[in-house]
Amino acid sequence: MEQVLGMIANMGFPIVISVYLLVRIENRMENLSQSIQSLTRAISEMK
Repeated sequence: MEQVLGMIANMGFPIVISVYLLVRIENRMENLSQSIQSLTRAISEMK
């Protein structure tokens, strides 16, 4: 039982950090996508 708890403690932290970073990257990717779309609209309106 101690080995299982030790594995969860060791593996849980990297999993939590990975999920946190993925959520933050997803948010930034969404913002970047919106910026690219608005830039595309602005360029096509100039033509």
